[in-house]
This record gives sequence, C-alpha cells and structure tokens, in this order.
Amino acid sequence: MRRPQAVFVDRDGTIGGSGHFVHPRDFTPYPRSLEALKTLRKWGITMFAFTNQHRICRGEATVQEFREEFRILGFDDAFICPHDPLDGCACHKPHPGLLWQAAQKHHLDLTQCVVIGDVGATDMLAAHAVGAAKVLVRTGWGESSLGLYRHTWEAVQPDMVAMDLLEAVHGIMESG
Repeated sequence: MRRPQAVFVDRDGTIGGSGHFVHPRDFTPYPRSLEALKTLRKWGITMFAFTNQHRICRGEATVQEFREEFRILGFDDAFICPHDPLDGCACHKPHPGLLWQAAQKHHLDLTQCVVIGDVGATDMLAAHAVGAAKVLVRTGWGESSLGLYRHTWEAVQPDMVAMDLLEAVHGIMESG
C-alpha cells in the first residue's frame, strides 16, 4: 500500500462499541482507537467516517448527533447511511454509495484510499467494489468475519488484517 489519499473508518466495532448500535452520547471508543485517530491526524492523512446507522430512520438518533461525534473524534467528514437495510438504497454498505459520495465531494481517487472496518460482508465488500485497499480489524465483528461468516465475503481478500484500529493505522503507514 502506498500512502493513502484518505482513510475511511467504520464506526461500530472498529472505533469502539460492540458492533451493535450505540447512541453517540453512549459510544465509547476502544482504548487504542483515540491514539489511532490522533496518529492519522499527526501524519496529515484525511480521515472519513463511514457507517450504516439505520436507527436514524427509526428516530432513535439523528444524523447531526453522529456528525457531532465524528467531529469531536477529529474526522474531516462523515458519510452516514440513515436508511433501513431493506430500503434498497445505494449508500447502505455493502453498496459503495457512501464511498462514491465522498469521492465526488472531496475529489478522491478511491483506488488510492484505504477502508478500515470490522465486517467483511459490508466494509470489505464496499471497499472491494471501488478498488480501495481493505483492512479488516479483529475487534467488533472482525473475528466472526474471519471465521463463522467468512463465507459471506469469500471472494474478497483483505489487504491486511489487524488486531485493532491502531495496529491497522501503523500497518498502513509502514507499508506506504
């Protein structure tokens, strides 16, 4: 991997939480995630959050609450799918719509970007669809993605598997 133009980071299970919905006011990053985000910032890497949050369409949270959380965490922008998975929108991962939105808004070549996430069947498939580098973390659903659910994305190989977000960030920069 070369130094990426931008890094996309999934929220639930990658930055913190359990992999399930956690309201922004109750969300707690994993111990090393804040250091990982600060490291990306220190290295001058553009950071984007990208996340499916269908509880927004149920009225359990707002897009603005998530945007504020990501702003506080230091992200340059956030791309959030608020739709129910059954709506058939183009932005709900594994569809690559969130990545395409970011590319258009920020003039990105997605093949020069990295996606970090914990779910093979969503994060890794979205990254694969646009030619981005794929980093799977073992936190959240990561272990299950590599084991029990590997069949749901068996045609795609991650470019890197990392213990957590910090190891992923260091691995990206060491390989660039």
